[in-house]
Amino acid sequence: MPEGKDNTAERELSFSRLLDAPLKLVWDIWTKPEHIKNWWGPDGFTTTIMKMDVKPGGEWDMIMHGPDGTDYPTKILFREIEKHKRIVYEQLTQFPCVATIEFESREGGTFILWKMLFESREKLIEAAKLYGVEIGLKQTAEKLISYINKIK
Repeated sequence: MPEGKDNTAERELSFSRLLDAPLKLVWDIWTKPEHIKNWWGPDGFTTTIMKMDVKPGGEWDMIMHGPDGTDYPTKILFREIEKHKRIVYEQLTQFPCVATIEFESREGGTFILWKMLFESREKLIEAAKLYGVEIGLKQTAEKLISYINKIK
């Protein structure tokens, strides 16, 4: 890493995959409540979206319903939206972090890179212990892939 640059690797989680779907469809699945409610959250969770205003400064309010009946009200603020290229949001509840999802059209599909950046390594470890965030990201991403395969 160049001197003076913040090495974020120790405080971030990431997932990347080449999805077998066109960019427009993947973007819609990420930005439309009627899609995202069908795949968002770890295994066993369902999601109710109350508000999803996909624009810079827009709010995303939802309740994630755990398999044990626990509800997790979640508030997110969109920081950046670059249509068909990038979404940056800040999660304000449970485990605060900033997530960036990058989209790239490639032959045969759409490549996504999803990163979750935490304030510190300690905050990432705490979120992993309390909320299973590392496993949750992988399971949510796998649910995204399953949903794409189901609707395309």
